[in-house]
Amino acid sequence: MGIEQTIDRIKQVDAARADYPGEHLIVLGAGVLLLLAAGRSRSFLMRIAAGAAGGALIGRAASGTGGIAKLAGALQSGGLAWPRR
Repeated sequence: MGIEQTIDRIKQVDAARADYPGEHLIVLGAGVLLLLAAGRSRSFLMRIAAGAAGGALIGRAASGTGGIAKLAGALQSGGLAWPRR
């Protein structure tokens, strides 16, 4: 099995599973913490590694069916209304 087939299989399994409540918020928080750690690190290699991992986690939190994309879709369709005074 090639690397592309393996990645496609992992994506299929991930898309088929149910979302856990708050999963994307936890991933977003972990990504932000990694970006903060990258900014504080003195090691150039650690900055690059933590920054890349943090950015990937934030991107993961923003994508998907239960993440920020779902919230944005609900707001655009009028599904969630902001409280008005």
